[in-house]
Amino acid sequence: MHLFRALAIQFVSWIVAVFALRYTVSPPAGVVAIVVMQAGIAAAFALAMKAPRWWVLIHLLFSPMVVAARALDIAPGWYLLAFLALSAVFWSTFRTRVPLFLTNRATARALLQALPQDRAIHLVDLGCGTGELLRRLAMSRPDCRFTGVENAPLPWLIARLRNRHLPNVTVLRSDLWSLPLGPFDLVYAFLSPVPMPQLGRKAATELRPDAQLIANSFEIPGLRPDRVIDGDPAARTLYVYTFAGRRGKNGHPVREMEPVSVAVPADGPHLIAE
Repeated sequence: MHLFRALAIQFVSWIVAVFALRYTVSPPAGVVAIVVMQAGIAAAFALAMKAPRWWVLIHLLFSPMVVAARALDIAPGWYLLAFLALSAVFWSTFRTRVPLFLTNRATARALLQALPQDRAIHLVDLGCGTGELLRRLAMSRPDCRFTGVENAPLPWLIARLRNRHLPNVTVLRSDLWSLPLGPFDLVYAFLSPVPMPQLGRKAATELRPDAQLIANSFEIPGLRPDRVIDGDPAARTLYVYTFAGRRGKNGHPVREMEPVSVAVPADGPHLIAE
């Protein structure tokens, strides 16, 4: 949901709540009633507009938390500090609609086992967050190269510091859309449903025929994966795509292959950094 739309929902909800209750409830109970009603109306509007569930929760809690914060009489400087800290972590999330997702250990093991075992590769993690996945993979496969791309300042700094002693890891502060995918053998992406169509087009245009795209949790709409890795109940589903022979005349991917579910073998390679 775009920031402007979210603000519009809050504004309209306040108008509706105030006009609905101004003549029926007297202060101070009126303030509580208006805030509760506004929160419910905002959440209802978000549901009606088919917003993601986490946006519905934000609309439900936003006004009550603002009123509660006002009652605590917190110094303005703390609000500024909180704003700067959140900006450093989430940065352009409101524009890209890609929150900070971190790959858990079980999914990291599944990804490691999905890497080619007979040759060294160059993997790029689009939106590498704090760089923990890069560290685990790099320590387990020192023969391979790993590149992380992160746009938010604080996660990028943590990723740089966490991987500074690993010679096979490079962490870039960049927008993933400006990064050419041609040099990489494997592209890993744990983003959100919103950018997946654009990522599919970018991968189909830029990836080499023998390269792969592995998407965590979120499929590319209209494109069936070559295989699906979902053998570990603790791991998130991984969707594996290749684009050789699957590009249309306009360079966009075309659907050809049925997904094949793959169980991760228990005796495969294991992460060194457990």
